[in-house]
Parts: sequence; structure tokens; C-alpha cells
Amino acid sequence: MSLGASALYSIISIIARLTDTRPLSEQSATLNGSQSPREWLDFSYQFLGIFFALFAVALVLYLLWLPGQSPFRRLGFDFTEPGHDLLRGFGLVLVIGIPGLGLYLAGRSLGFTVAIVPSPLDTFWWTIPILVLSALRSALVEELIVVGYLFTRLRELGWSTWTIIVSSALLRGSYHFYQGIGPFFGNAAMGVLFGWCYLRWGRTMPLVIAHWILDIVSFVGYPLALTWWPGLLAPAA
Repeated sequence: MSLGASALYSIISIIARLTDTRPLSEQSATLNGSQSPREWLDFSYQFLGIFFALFAVALVLYLLWLPGQSPFRRLGFDFTEPGHDLLRGFGLVLVIGIPGLGLYLAGRSLGFTVAIVPSPLDTFWWTIPILVLSALRSALVEELIVVGYLFTRLRELGWSTWTIIVSSALLRGSYHFYQGIGPFFGNAAMGVLFGWCYLRWGRTMPLVIAHWILDIVSFVGYPLALTWWPGLLAPAA
């Protein structure tokens, strides 16, 4: 319904990109592009896209509900350990953020990653709030479904620990295929780390925090980064 469908579309996208006459280095992918030239329509489409995507998260929480057991508690997505969650989340940002940027820049220079445009260059008063909400949407959808829900169900089916971790990581990588070969491997590696941390901590909250911060930095900081590395970050003309 959500990320599984995204993975299929993404796989088709990478096939289309690889069979295109232009190399990957000359292609681009836009994450939060404008959806209408009229400001109020653009805002409406962006907001509704975020709002309706969260219904998949609500469904997951409903499916995990048991009498006397909160689904939030089952996934470790609550505020019972705020200090530990923040420290772990910021720790994951440091572990993932710098190597992830390095992998992306390496992929661009080597030609197996498309130019990713995470945010529009033209801004309105609502642009940054929408980008922050978009980052939160991605964090909630990916971590609560691909880690929390999937791990819970696969453990109930008797899957082994590393089979679950690798399967979840490959799913995470697959729906990023539209960005190129490099992002597939980068996100799969992130999935392995996040999966291992979830099994160790039993909480998705640190993963959501880390993912949210990473996407906020990527979305909001893109115009600044573009001025620093225009040759690697600029979209194809």
C-alpha cells in the first residue's frame, strides 16, 4: 500500500534511467518539487500529500493494537525515555550523516547517482514548514512501517534476526532506487544499522528522531549546499 508500492515504482524507475540515452550523472530526481505554479494550490497539494501519507502509519498502529497493549509502546514510539532517545538519535545522525553525504558526492563524481533536488529553490512563507513536515512524514512512514511494524510481524512468523534485518534493509534501499545505484546501497546500509539498533534498544523513537533530523538538514540546507558544491549538486540542465 505504501513503501512496497514505492519500491516497485522505484525499480521500474532505475530500469528506465539505466536504459535512457543520458547517463545517470546527467539525470535528476526531485523530492519536494512544486506541484502547481499557483501558490495556494501548491501548498494545498503539498500539505495533503503529507497528510494522507500518514494514514498508512495510522493503519500500522491500528493493526498492532492489542487489548491492554498500546501500539506506541510496542514500537517504542512514546515519550518514556526522552533523554536516551535524543542522545541515540543524535548519535545516529553523526554516524549516518557524514558518510551518507560522502557516498552521495562520490556517487555523483563517479556517475552512478543522479542529481537529487531535495527542495525547491523558490520559497514562500510556508516552504520551510512544509519541508519540515515532509521530513517528519518520511521519518514516521519509514521507521514505523519498515522497522517497527515489519520487524514485529516477521518475528511473529519466526524469521531469524539477520534475515529480518537484511530484508528490511533491502526494502529500504529498493524504494530509493529512483535516485541511482549509490543511494540504494547507502540506504540499505542505513537500514542494517537502524534494524540492529531497533533490536538492541526496542525503540523506534531514536530512529524517527535521527531520520527527521537528517531529512530536515537535507531539505532545508539544500540551497546552501548547492552554493558550496554546484558541480555535484546542481540538477541536470
